[in-house]
Amino acid sequence: MATRLDDTARTGEPYELFPDPAEPPQPPTVSTPRRWPWLAAGLVLAVSSGFGLARAASPADGGGSPQERSPAPPPITSPEDVGRVAAVAEAVAPTVVQLESSSGLGSGVIYDASGLILTAAHVVSGAESVDVRLADGRLFRGMVIGAHRLTDVAVVQVFGASDLPVAVLGYGSPIRVGELAVALGSPFGFDQTVTAGIVSAVNRTVNGVPMVQTDAAINPGNSGGPLVDGAGRVIGINDVIFTRGGGNDGIGFAISIDVAIVVADQLTAGDEVQLSVLGVNTIPSMTGEGGAIVREVLDGSPAGRAGLEVGDRIVAVDDEPITEPTKLFAAVVTRRPGTEVTVMYVRDGDRRSVGVVLVGIEI
Repeated sequence: MATRLDDTARTGEPYELFPDPAEPPQPPTVSTPRRWPWLAAGLVLAVSSGFGLARAASPADGGGSPQERSPAPPPITSPEDVGRVAAVAEAVAPTVVQLESSSGLGSGVIYDASGLILTAAHVVSGAESVDVRLADGRLFRGMVIGAHRLTDVAVVQVFGASDLPVAVLGYGSPIRVGELAVALGSPFGFDQTVTAGIVSAVNRTVNGVPMVQTDAAINPGNSGGPLVDGAGRVIGINDVIFTRGGGNDGIGFAISIDVAIVVADQLTAGDEVQLSVLGVNTIPSMTGEGGAIVREVLDGSPAGRAGLEVGDRIVAVDDEPITEPTKLFAAVVTRRPGTEVTVMYVRDGDRRSVGVVLVGIEI
């Protein structure tokens, strides 16, 4: 039986995440600027049914333009409450909403006091407006501000709603494997459902998008809702599950909050979505040393201007270890265009470092 990515909330039909070898997938055609055509292969996203992410800070509490946004303080600070599922649920649940459209039912999270809601693009696929039910039972009509298919991030806004609770995003906050992970949303229509597990892996590139892997139960209807850490910060948008039988098998994935907010900020600004690139094509190390071996440096790319060469083995970005090419991709795309990073690499046995300013391309 094929291992499937459940998407019943959107279409009623499942997508194959890792299909049987006898059933090769037919990936969608994706166009991208000719300067870096290799990026498209890493950004084909098959979406699922049910999950989410949480909150972008407003100007009053750490929000603002993409370059100005900084990590907000966590909502849970008392030592006795940090890591307690009940405390996390009490802090975050009021910000979680249920979304319903012609595409199906999903979840979302209020991330700005002006009524902005972060969700998954497949939850609002093809819709211009959706019904938004708040945690306190109030019902509003929400407008779809924008959606980005490849990263599966969308923004919905409600107008005329007062006293909106706002979730805290864990943008820029470190995520540790093994720490508490709590998912909130409306699985199968049961709103305000809370499930808990751990962070199983970070920067897991699934369908070309950096994601947080978790064993917290995620099911159809959770899509677009938040995955939250033990301090109540949203660390991902629940988006896909790995399943053999159509239900939760303990392997779920949430879009990294760092990617989600980069995309959301551009959508709300009315800009074309741009994702950061380094401008290299890499392959795994064949020597067992780890890292990403540069196979090609694109002309005029940030890497080319910084002096990186074919054969260099990239081992870290801003002290974040790079063990394989997918980790390099995640390290780059989770940072905003225009960010300067320090790339550490090995050339002729010597460990070196260079500053690189990432650029964005429309995807």
